[in-house]
Formats: sequence, structure tokens, C-alpha cells
Amino acid sequence: MASDCIFCRIAAGEIPAKLVREDENVVAFRDIDPKAPTHVVVIPRRHIASVNDLEPGDAALLGEIFLAAKEIAREEGIAASGYRLVVNTGRDGGQSVDHIHLHLLGGRRHSWPPG
Repeated sequence: MASDCIFCRIAAGEIPAKLVREDENVVAFRDIDPKAPTHVVVIPRRHIASVNDLEPGDAALLGEIFLAAKEIAREEGIAASGYRLVVNTGRDGGQSVDHIHLHLLGGRRHSWPPG
């Protein structure tokens, strides 16, 4: 855990959040500034700053994050209509919290290209 990381503190229960799911390795919570009717942030409990900090041993953990997102989409009733998964990396990529995270966005049509 990085003591100055807001997502680590949410995962540790130090900062309240509207949790959607949590298990040994993954925590998911509602975004405080949603960009879609369903906007859930899915994170690993272990602090990894960004995609640029991933190592080969992190592959299984990333799989768990994506599987959690799939299950949350089903539970939220957006799996059939479709949803978007977003991972921002670095400041120019839109990453605002230095803890790797997956945005699950759904409940409306998304256009392409984004942004």
C-alpha cells in the first residue's frame, strides 16, 4: 500500500467509497464524478502506479480485474447492451490517480473516437 495513494486508502477501508465488489485482490467502487449512468472504478488492492509499471508476473492480476469488470457489467444490467472499459496511462493519457485502474462505463451509447 502506498500511504499517499487515495485508491490504496479506499482499498484499505480508510476512505469511504460506494463499494460494488471486493475480494482478496480486487476492489470496485462507484466513481465520485461519473461520466455515464454506470461508472465503476476497478482496482487491484496491490499498488501498481500505471500500465508502465506492470511486470510479467502481474498478468493474472490484470485478468482478475477484467473478469471482475465483466461480472459487474452483468450485475449492473449493462452486459447485453454494451459497455466501455478504459485504462488511462500517464498525464497526457488522462490518468489522474497514480494507481492502475479500469473504468467500467455503461448505461448509454458511447461514441468513437473518445475525448
